[in-house]
Amino acid sequence: FKKPIPAGTIIELVGKVTYLGSTSLKIRVEIFIEQMYEEHREKAISGEFTFVAIDENKKPVKIQ
Repeated sequence: FKKPIPAGTIIELVGKVTYLGSTSLKIRVEIFIEQMYEEHREKAISGEFTFVAIDENKKPVKIQ
């Protein structure tokens, strides 16, 4: 966290696919704090998540 996010704070989540493979993809997520009645926002945290498509046997499968 670059900035704390107090309870009740208005936030904006921005997600973007940064990688698309045959069985997996990566999504970068940024969370911004927005103050009511103000023009600017501040980045609170960011992260990258990897998702893998799997079948019922937990084996990777091709993304369709």
